[in-house]
Amino acid sequence: MEIGQIALTTEERKELKKFGATGVHSIKLVNRAKIILALDRSAGKKTQTQGAIAKCIGVSRQSINTAKKDFLAAGSISAFLQRKKRSTPPVPAKVTGELEAKIIALAYGKVPQGYSRWTLRLLAGKCVELQYVGALSHMTVKRLLKKTNLSLI
Repeated sequence: MEIGQIALTTEERKELKKFGATGVHSIKLVNRAKIILALDRSAGKKTQTQGAIAKCIGVSRQSINTAKKDFLAAGSISAFLQRKKRSTPPVPAKVTGELEAKIIALAYGKVPQGYSRWTLRLLAGKCVELQYVGALSHMTVKRLLKKTNLSLI
């Protein structure tokens, strides 16, 4: 057998088949299980070409190569069939607890002269003017106020 070939045990095959047939899983993970089952060479099985597997499952050849590499690197079937957790959020939150408190204090504070009430754009502009933050969208202020159940109307 070549280096990097996949030979599953009976238990591993059962687990992969069960994963694809039961429960609620993302299609990506189900497809990964199907790919490994298709690449299995245990008991002298011959596998199809990557092109045939890709066409049958509806994925690219690169997806097959990636799934194979990940399976061989994973310590177990369960580790292979789990989504990777991000260690950090994709974009750090702009609004911290301190900024949130300042915005709420502004919203409850005195309205600037010439205005009858605070608006979302006015609050966002005032935060930038007071240098609480470099830039702030009125929609960010809206989400914050909605989260805290504070209404400007």
